[in-house]
Amino acid sequence: MPHPVDVHVGKRVRHRRWLAGMTQQQLAENVGIKFQQIQKYETGMNRVSASRLWDIATALGVQVSYFFEGLDASSQVDDGLPGDILADKEALELVRSYYAIPEQQRRRLFDLARVLSDAA
Repeated sequence: MPHPVDVHVGKRVRHRRWLAGMTQQQLAENVGIKFQQIQKYETGMNRVSASRLWDIATALGVQVSYFFEGLDASSQVDDGLPGDILADKEALELVRSYYAIPEQQRRRLFDLARVLSDAA
């Protein structure tokens, strides 16, 4: 059974790769491994070594610490969100689309979404 930290790191790899618009194959080629290994990392089935995590972070343009964000005791609090929001393709597509909107319009959309969620 995979360790929860390995699963969390894998989810963060998948999330960042997806936001970057990169396939598993492309990431694997940038890192110098086979795409099947990326699949295993993303599911948490295989642990990512420190040096490999460094290579993945470099390929994805983030700091190594990115993969550990949100990993603490407070992340176990039930906030009403699905347990694995990073695995929800619709949520990820929404985030990607949101950041494609110009900043001023994005701020207005955010305010609208907040008002609508308060009304629900």
